[in-house]
Amino acid sequence: MSGSNVWHRSREKLKRFSELFAQCTEEATAYGKCVAATTTSRQELKKDHCAKEFAALKTCFANAAKKNSK
Repeated sequence: MSGSNVWHRSREKLKRFSELFAQCTEEATAYGKCVAATTTSRQELKKDHCAKEFAALKTCFANAAKKNSK
């Protein structure tokens, strides 16, 4: 009964996530490039190394979610 409803909500959230994420391709690309550049030669990604890029991606995603919730 409620179990199937949980799966439905989860699928809807995942679907919405991909739609919102698609609106932030520039920010996602910048963050991905930062992470990739940092981890070449098997280096570990240090906390806050790509914080600026992540913050831009997070802001874009939040704005896209606000815009699409109306």
